[in-house]
Amino acid sequence: MLSFNVLDDLKEELKVLNDFINQKDTKEKIESAIDLMSSSIKQGGKIISAGNGGSMCDAMHFAEELTGRYRNDRPAYPAIAICDPSHMSCVGNDYGFDYVFSRFLEGMGFKGDVFLGISTSGNSKNIIECCHVCKEKGIKSVLLLGKDGGKLKDQCDLPIIVPHLGYADRIQEVHTMIIHIMIRGIEETLAK
Repeated sequence: MLSFNVLDDLKEELKVLNDFINQKDTKEKIESAIDLMSSSIKQGGKIISAGNGGSMCDAMHFAEELTGRYRNDRPAYPAIAICDPSHMSCVGNDYGFDYVFSRFLEGMGFKGDVFLGISTSGNSKNIIECCHVCKEKGIKSVLLLGKDGGKLKDQCDLPIIVPHLGYADRIQEVHTMIIHIMIRGIEETLAK
């Protein structure tokens, strides 16, 4: 016998999703992210994504759907997730974990690219460091955040915040939906 009611978990996620939907600028921010990313790709740029733990899995999922296929057959789109273990262990050892993403972005990101950072807390130091690199190099930054947006909400070009103060898994579930909507929007926009 489980110590929790499965339906309560589903109802909690529904509430988190409704709270996100009912923010005044949810639709506009997601559409802006789609426009920013599509424009970058049209102009020869790429999208570089990063996150920690489950958010890294989301960053990888985002990139593989763009380079692979989401719903429609179409050309591969330029996207990469920062997840190479040799890079991360090298930078982590030499510079510290706070720089495992920003060092990659510094080497592989260029003006016209877009950085998609994912942080359920809104306070991931290694994503904060990426925002510094984005500003230095003219890379646009879109961040999927949780809770109240944390420190990161004011350090990027476009924060998309899932306002939930509970466990990170509820935030990640909405982040996955946002990622799917962005991929679908990019596919549709680039197919025109």
